[in-house]
Amino acid sequence: MADTVKKANWFKRTGAAIAKWFRGMKSELKKVVWPSWSQVLNNTLVVIVVSVVIGVFVWLFDFGAISGINALMSLVD
Repeated sequence: MADTVKKANWFKRTGAAIAKWFRGMKSELKKVVWPSWSQVLNNTLVVIVVSVVIGVFVWLFDFGAISGINALMSLVD
């Protein structure tokens, strides 16, 4: 007769897989290098400045497009 290996039931296999995933996640989180306060502040300021600059460019484009459309509409009237 051939030797057969009996698998554990579904609950044990699933519980073992979940426990393995959490152990892996915990070991990976130990490798994370968190930024210093000055890096966080610097990155935040960069994001704010870039957002304002892009906002100004979008506003200028919108203003120019509206002015151009109004100029064309005044030619039709």
